[in-house]
This record gives sequence, C-alpha cells and structure tokens, in this order.
Amino acid sequence: MTGLGRAGTSGVTARPKVITVTVSPHAPAPVTGTAAGPASGSAAVRALPASGTLTVTVSGRRKLTDRVTEFRLTSADGSPLPEWTPGSHIDLRIPVDSPPASPDTPDAGQTGQTGQTGRTRRTLVRQYSLCSDPADPSSYVVAVDRSADSRGGSAALHRYATPGTVLEISEPRNHFPLTRALNYVFIAGGVGVTPMVPLAAQAARSGRPWRMICLARTSGDMPYLQELQERHGGAVAFHASVEGRIDLAAALADLPRGTAVYVCGPGTLADDVAATVEGQPAVDVFTEQFTAPVSTGVNTSFDVSLASTGETFTVPEDASVLSVLEAHGKLLASSCREGMCGTCEVSVVAGEIDHRDSVLTPEERAENESMMICVSRCRSGRLVLDL
Repeated sequence: MTGLGRAGTSGVTARPKVITVTVSPHAPAPVTGTAAGPASGSAAVRALPASGTLTVTVSGRRKLTDRVTEFRLTSADGSPLPEWTPGSHIDLRIPVDSPPASPDTPDAGQTGQTGQTGRTRRTLVRQYSLCSDPADPSSYVVAVDRSADSRGGSAALHRYATPGTVLEISEPRNHFPLTRALNYVFIAGGVGVTPMVPLAAQAARSGRPWRMICLARTSGDMPYLQELQERHGGAVAFHASVEGRIDLAAALADLPRGTAVYVCGPGTLADDVAATVEGQPAVDVFTEQFTAPVSTGVNTSFDVSLASTGETFTVPEDASVLSVLEAHGKLLASSCREGMCGTCEVSVVAGEIDHRDSVLTPEERAENESMMICVSRCRSGRLVLDL
C-alpha cells in the first residue's frame, strides 16, 4: 500500500500519505492494533475510528509471482462488503503465533486473547491496497509480497491465510485517490502495482489520456502484468531491471501540463520520479511508499496538555505523545505507529509542531493545525491538544 491525494494543486509536488503495503510492514500494534484500554477509573479522551472492524474469510488465494500471493476476502456472514474507491487500503490483523484460524475455531479473529490452546494470540496490523473491482461488493482482493526483510506480517499471512481462514480487517480508507487531471501517468514498482490496478481502470473510464510504467526485475516478477496488458494494451509498458535502470528522464520527458503522476514502489523510486519531473510546469506527483519516514530530528522532552481537562504530561525523549497518553489511561485511535496511516491525527490548539509523519502535505504542515501523535513532536516546549 504505500499516498494521499490531499494536495492536488497544479504545480505542487504532493507528498501524500505513505501506506506500507508489504515490503517494510508496520511494527506490532498493542493488543487490538488500535489502542490500549484506559486505566482503571480513567475516561477515554477520544473515540476510536468511525470505521469498524469487519470479520472476513479467505475465500481464495492465487500465486502471482514467486513472492507475491493474491488473497480474496469475503464477508464471514456473506453480506456485501462496504463500498470503496480506487486507491483505498485496509488494515489487516494477522495472528502470528497461533494456528490458522477457521470458521470453526471458537476464538478465531480474537486479538491479544487466550484461545483454547492456552496460547495468547499476538496480532500484527498491516495495511494493504485493494486491487479488485470497486463495483463488486462481494469480495476484497489484496496482493502480498513475502519479502525477505519481513518483520513477520507478510510471512505469517502467506503461512496461515488459506481458504477458510477467518481474519479481521478495517473498513477501507482512501488516502491515494485519483485526482482530477488532464493526463495520468502511473509508475508501479513490483507489488506497488496493487493500487494502480483500480486507479488505471478508473482513469480509463474517465476518457482522459493515461499510461502505466511497470518496473520489476523480470516480467515474471511483476504482479498482474499480463492481465493489465491484456486489458489495456499498449497503455501498459514494462521495464526489466535486469536490463539496467530505467531512463526516467526519457520516460517522463515533456509531460503535458495538468499531468498527475502516481508512484508506488520500493526504495527511492518516488524520490527519483519527483526529481525527474520537478522542473516541468503543472505536473503533480502523488506517491505511495513502502517504508516509514526516517527522522533526522533530535528528540527532546516536552509537555503536552489536553484542552478539555487541563491535564499536562511530560513526553520524554524516548517516548511518543501517543505512548505517554496511553500510559496515563487515555483511549486513543492508532494503527501503524509509524506516521504512515493517519489514524492518530489530532488537532493542535497551541504550540509549534515538529512534523515527522508521511501523511500531511507541506501546506498542511505549515498550517500547524494537526499532528500524528505516534511520531510527531514539539518545537516550542509545550503542545495543547484538542482532546
């Protein structure tokens, strides 16, 4: 999964929401993957996300490449799944230290609880782009790369998610929507093609000119390549990295004004594309990346106050605002804990924010109105949150 179309102003290189899909999955989430419960006698200060948790069954899986497997998810009770739009992703809760779940397993899908085996089920939360047809509410489809540097999520999903396995997911959220543009270019590196499949279909339906560039080591390593080329013909091109690096300057030369470039892939692909088109007028870049942002700032302690109660807590150098508030029994919405999903966004009443997320655009950061409390910090010594 990896962007956010929050900035669509012509001439602005958008740095959208970064959603990890497979290559560098999120750190384990506590207990439920959203928030720790309040301490005894302590009231919640913020409701959990409006989007609920859905129980789904793996109805099918298909091997796309040597490393990438497609999983089809259907509602456990057979009802239609919530609507979604191209570019959407879901949070998927993956049990990593328990046997495969099934509809007949009494504790299937329970997170952080002890099943009949007596083992506590540890759950990882990962985010995956939906790559099926939004017009079909009968199922969701995700494609997952079993990467060599996986911290457990993708490997566990490949190992446990067989037909009949019961899993919990969030309702879809879209931080990488198709913006209005005169022309589209989609650049997909490996499994980064997943959000591009429905985005390209939407662009095709719009009647606007578009093309896609797929990048992988070989054609056999590129998920959905054959299907995309059969469906869209010459609009989908492929470059094999075994033949050398792609010449982005040539591939992206002289883009028409009003072009939106969508990028999803590993490594420095997004930065390379943004640098390549930087001098071209009225060309926007929307990115979705695989890795969490690397902070170069120095951590210092600061105070954080809650506007509703006046309570003030100190955030030490080695802790986040989120972890400190949870330690004091505050129930807060969270998911990735790496500044990538936007779940923990909180409005700021006073204080200067040290933004360290991959969600807000430069313009939104400059407004100093909200922050991702899982990673962002304070420059002014004290923050007052609208909590």
